[in-house]
Amino acid sequence: MAGAKRATLKDVAAASGVSRATVSFVLNDTPNQSISQATRARILAVVRDLGYKPHGIARALREGTSRIVVLYIDSGLEGNYSRSYLRGLDEELAAHDHVLVVRHGPTGAGAEQQLRDAINPRAVVHFAEAYRTGHELEDRGGGRRDGLAAHTMLQIGCLAAHGHTRIALALPDAQAPLREIRELFSRQAAGELGLPSPVTVVVPRPRDAGTAAVAEFRGGHPAVTAFAGYDDDVALRTLTALHDLGVDVPGEAAVMGFDDTEYGALFTPALTTVHIDAEAHGRIAARDVLGLPTADLQAVPARVIERHTV
Repeated sequence: MAGAKRATLKDVAAASGVSRATVSFVLNDTPNQSISQATRARILAVVRDLGYKPHGIARALREGTSRIVVLYIDSGLEGNYSRSYLRGLDEELAAHDHVLVVRHGPTGAGAEQQLRDAINPRAVVHFAEAYRTGHELEDRGGGRRDGLAAHTMLQIGCLAAHGHTRIALALPDAQAPLREIRELFSRQAAGELGLPSPVTVVVPRPRDAGTAAVAEFRGGHPAVTAFAGYDDDVALRTLTALHDLGVDVPGEAAVMGFDDTEYGALFTPALTTVHIDAEAHGRIAARDVLGLPTADLQAVPARVIERHTV
């Protein structure tokens, strides 16, 4: 009912016939307390009946932090990976009574400290931070089983399986957050497949600029027969440029995307790409910050979506 008084810990204690300390022990699952199962059940039933919700500020003072986890995500990291990662992170945090707050765009150390001072979050997570730390990681970012190295190998491997030996890595014009590590993993993948290291081409916006860049690149690299896109957006820019230049895809040149945005399926020819489901990665990140075990969480392997550009 509108305007109804919010139930308090004192109300729960009175209705349960126990002390406020006992209610607190039950709600926080405090160890080493001799509280019977019947008493616990009675308290939890009262909590449900009264609609009691712990006061966030008081709980933060008691626990030392709020139950907020902040995620920083750079602009330009939009795709199925980020969407599925966010879904997993948010759902896992919610399951453990925490709230996710997302901040987009690059932020300096001063702004991050201001945020920490303002809301005292349980943790601050930087999206794809593990990717930036190196390929030695396994499943937390740069890994060869479920991480970016494995995903890059899928892309380069697919092009190689279709007979392409000279491959270009198509990059965005801005300094993309994962550009260096993608270049590294692409070189490693090509090396493992016995191919020359991919050359790089920046495919900028707007359309005319992208077409001019691809035309100039093809003039200087006539042996290149395939373009591996940094993401689907860059791959679609490359596909458009080749169309404008009258180049048949996939007859004369192949184009492959990465991270499967919905737009690739709408183009003609439809874009072949790599689909990455990172929900388990998001859940793992949530449990990491909460200090919970992660052994039961397994990432879904990435897969190639075969369409018509390779």
